[in-house]
Amino acid sequence: MSEMIKIFDTTLRDGEQSPGASMNIEEKIKIAKQLEKLGVDIIEAGFAASSPGDFEAIERISQVVRKSTICSLCRAVEKDILSASEALKSADSKRIHTFIATSAIHMEYKLKMKPDEVIKRAVNAVAYAKSLVGDVQFSCEDASRSDIGFLKEILAAVIEAGATTLNLPDTVGYALPEEMGKIIAELSYFAKNGIVLSVHCHNDLGLAVANSIYGVQNGARQVECTINGLGERAGNTALEEIVMVLKTRKELFKGLDTQIKTQEIYSSSKLVADITGIRPQPNKAIVGQNAFAHESGIHQDGMLKNPETYEIIKPADVGIFENNALVLGKHSGRAAFRDKIKSLGFSVSEEELNKAFESFKVLCDSKKQVFDEDIRAILNEETTHIPQVFTLELTQISASSSGKYCAALSIMRDGIEYSDCALGNGSVDSILKSIDRISGIKGNLKDYRVEAISSGKDALAKVVVKVEFEAGKPAIIGHGIHLDTMSATAKAYVSALNSYLSMKDLMTNKMGAMCL
Repeated sequence: MSEMIKIFDTTLRDGEQSPGASMNIEEKIKIAKQLEKLGVDIIEAGFAASSPGDFEAIERISQVVRKSTICSLCRAVEKDILSASEALKSADSKRIHTFIATSAIHMEYKLKMKPDEVIKRAVNAVAYAKSLVGDVQFSCEDASRSDIGFLKEILAAVIEAGATTLNLPDTVGYALPEEMGKIIAELSYFAKNGIVLSVHCHNDLGLAVANSIYGVQNGARQVECTINGLGERAGNTALEEIVMVLKTRKELFKGLDTQIKTQEIYSSSKLVADITGIRPQPNKAIVGQNAFAHESGIHQDGMLKNPETYEIIKPADVGIFENNALVLGKHSGRAAFRDKIKSLGFSVSEEELNKAFESFKVLCDSKKQVFDEDIRAILNEETTHIPQVFTLELTQISASSSGKYCAALSIMRDGIEYSDCALGNGSVDSILKSIDRISGIKGNLKDYRVEAISSGKDALAKVVVKVEFEAGKPAIIGHGIHLDTMSATAKAYVSALNSYLSMKDLMTNKMGAMCL
């Protein structure tokens, strides 16, 4: 019998704290469903008290995800804990995760509290959380720089108050693997009577996965991680790496295993990258573009004779299959398209299937070869249910001898088509100015990325924009795909605008409800 390591995914909370990685509610729901399909044990869906958007995301994820435990982070503050409890009401399995800093530098300069005051705050928070839900996790923020004697004291106290998972974070990525292992080993006597020790390691020194592995080897039975290693600053432990280390070197881990369905790893990575616009570097372990590429002649010769000469992981084990080539064309029917969607790991409604099939047929008329990546892009676009306040109808670009560009656009709102044009310093500038004029909402472009989804001169262009619509507020991400890069740009900007208006409506409704 294998002993299971719980995988606690915090892509939707800590991962979203990556600069520029903010997601709207519909995107968070889509990722949560994929995490459930991946087999994640606990999904930290957000920080309920931080914003109305986070609260609703947790609330709605709790309504649709049934196999994974849904968790909300909260400070050791009653109103935060109550907010988390209310957001988690609909979850079949729920957890409240409360925390407080325990290192001397944090207690003195950030909290301005004495150690005994920190213990009292932690105990009161855990006890209150326990009165609301059965599953309570407590984290010692900056545990790796905390006094071990104080850690023992506070952990004993929160266990008495009702905590069942004790998380020891390397919050600033400072620890070396031996140090992290020693901390867990010294606290491992707490791991009895249903108490689980957990690690949460940051990657500031590139040691997040190594530190997590040492934690597991010394008694941790939960690992906090994110898809693609997203997270604050240099990121967190990468889920795909920790899982595949345990799977690939299982002989060293004495029967330890996870519930993760590894063939869903690549799909999960692609989805998170598509939504956040943050791609893993090409040489990223497990999910990078070059992770299974072999250019050296010696390596290629060995691979032809026996793939195990240079591949310690089969690409298919993480969901990368060799049939990612042209399969469908303009003569393909709905049944074949449905089968292809299923083989790519998507589960869609009949309405979503119909919309995606229409987009596929339009693409086939303009593109000679349709690849799996093209179909993935279509599906990701058609299955994100953001309210469409504005819909792009037409984009036309022209250039003058003076170097100025003119963009003429038509946009639909409430069944009425509005058209306008604007001059700009380049195609992109003129497109954005036209949309600003039609919508009456001015955005500030913070980031712009374009990439080819597949190969060939007729490849689909994918544009990701990050737009600030209110000074000081987080930039909103928008996505657009089209054979024409400028049309994809217009679609991406309108997508960001729709997400902004959706979030603004949510905030207005929440404030209105508070006034009733």
